[in-house]
Formats: sequence, structure tokens, C-alpha cells
Amino acid sequence: MARPDQPADDGPLDPTELAAWRGMLRVHARVTAILDAQMREAHGLTVSQYEVLLFLGDAPDGQMRMADLASRALLTRSGMTRLVDRLVELRYVERAAAEGDGRGAFACLTPAGADALRVAQRTHRRGIREEFLRKLPQSEQLALGNAWEHVLRD
Repeated sequence: MARPDQPADDGPLDPTELAAWRGMLRVHARVTAILDAQMREAHGLTVSQYEVLLFLGDAPDGQMRMADLASRALLTRSGMTRLVDRLVELRYVERAAAEGDGRGAFACLTPAGADALRVAQRTHRRGIREEFLRKLPQSEQLALGNAWEHVLRD
């Protein structure tokens, strides 16, 4: 049930709601496009490929099931397969069969992938700060972080 200060869930978005929603979409699209271009130019990686290296770098033993990677990266399994194929070509990732499970497969970070991740992290962090964080005072960064937690809370 809608609160008195909120419109019905199926009604049109009011200007404040629309600005919040469209703003989030526009900022995400713009910043992601800039970060992707920076990553491609500096390291020959897409942001999605970098994120896979990051997920693997944070994972125990530097490996994750392909299905879990796809879920974390918000990709289909076939999309993740194509992305990992490219990382395998670059020798940043290897595939390994899951022991005792002929259907499962792992993506494993290689030493070259760990090195590429370490170098690319500097570019990515600098881009995040330049294109997003430095444009917001710390109080607004904190408010956004809290807002995202509210949205993601189940």
C-alpha cells in the first residue's frame, strides 16, 4: 500500500521520481562508457573483462564457477563464455573442470591475469574518482552509498 506522501505504485512517475530514475541510468551509462574507453585504450580490456579479472582476483584461489561469474557480472552464461574466451586468448584466465562435476567449469586467474588486473586497477580507480567521485562532495557520496543499500535491501 502506498504511503500518503507517495503516489500509487502503478501511477506515472512524478518529476522527482523521474529525475532520480533517469539520472541513475544516465550517470551509469555515461561513466561506464568513459571507463570502458579508458580501459580499452590503456589495457586493451573492456570494463566487463576487467570486472571478471577483479571478481577472480577477489575469489578464493583466484577461481569461480562460470555460472557464478555470469551472475555477478549480470551476463548470460553464453555471454560470459564469450567474455572468458577472450580472456583465455589473452592468457589472463584458464578454464578448469569442476572436480566431481562434469557439467561445471571454473574460470581461473593466471599469473599474467593477476598482473594485468594489478596494472588495470590503477586506471579504473583513477577513472572512477575523476568521472564520478570527485564530482560529488563526500556527504553526497555517503548519501548515495546509503541510498544504494536501501534499494538493494530485500
